[in-house]
Amino acid sequence: MRVVLVATSHPGNIGAAARAMKTMGFTELVLVSPLEFPHPDADARASAAVDLLKQARVVETLDEALAGCDVVAGTSARLRGLGPPELAPRDAAARLLATPGEGDVALVFGRERTGLSNEELDRCHYLIHIPANPDYASLNLAAAVQIVAYEMRLAQAQPVTAEAGEAESPAATVEEMERLYEHLEAAALASGFLDPANPKHLMRRLRRLFNRARLDQNELNIIRGLIAALQTPRHRKL
Repeated sequence: MRVVLVATSHPGNIGAAARAMKTMGFTELVLVSPLEFPHPDADARASAAVDLLKQARVVETLDEALAGCDVVAGTSARLRGLGPPELAPRDAAARLLATPGEGDVALVFGRERTGLSNEELDRCHYLIHIPANPDYASLNLAAAVQIVAYEMRLAQAQPVTAEAGEAESPAATVEEMERLYEHLEAAALASGFLDPANPKHLMRRLRRLFNRARLDQNELNIIRGLIAALQTPRHRKL
């Protein structure tokens, strides 16, 4: 499991998140374009988890942070009308651990003030929503990491049953799914099915559909092969 922090503005929150991770036994931290890192405030708040900060990876984009992942869960204090399926932390932990695949599980946390953008949530298979006080639902970043990491650790102690038994082929990775979405969008534009001036959230709805389906590599190859065949002009025989 990797924890991904996106555009964190306060270095102390990075250190506190590392401490929260280490108490639950998780060590892989990825930082996407942090405002300030490394920083003494991060070290101070990390306490005995400075080792996690020293081995943390810093990348420029969310796509880099998710490389090698099979399943991604983003966190949000706000429920979205159009987005990935929404789960409470305990339900999400059970679902993530039961997902077949050989790659990592990524837990993505957004900016302190604004959270994750809709485009960033489009990269996620699930949205984790912590059911807090509706009159004051603002959690500190490290507190949110602590809650989700605790639920993941608790779920690890329970028997895990795969969602659909043994998969016929490995699960499609995040990178492979992104190439599928690019292929779908190009085909939809070329055919006229997708009007770039009036998209009506088409690609976001397609992402939600395929993320919910959790394709394996055989299924993904079938779909991409079908799209390619439909894109290839066929000459009518006279």
